[in-house]
Amino acid sequence: MADDVWKRDEVESPCVQICVIHPETRLCTGCLRTIDEITAWSKMSPEARRAVMAALPERAPQLRQRRGGRARTRARREG
Repeated sequence: MADDVWKRDEVESPCVQICVIHPETRLCTGCLRTIDEITAWSKMSPEARRAVMAALPERAPQLRQRRGGRARTRARREG
């Protein structure tokens, strides 16, 4: 029965301790949350946390795009 005290019905944080905010998308490159979602996480209801968790997979492609490289440099010079 003592173990019941430590069990919680909470949605775990998606944090993977790689906390870097992408300058263009404004998403954390580790967990894909916005700064607002990260700061509000501890105060969010389980339903709100589940909604954020459900949205995370859709955000991943935003960070998989290359941010620079030779093509970007050429485009800037020509543009």
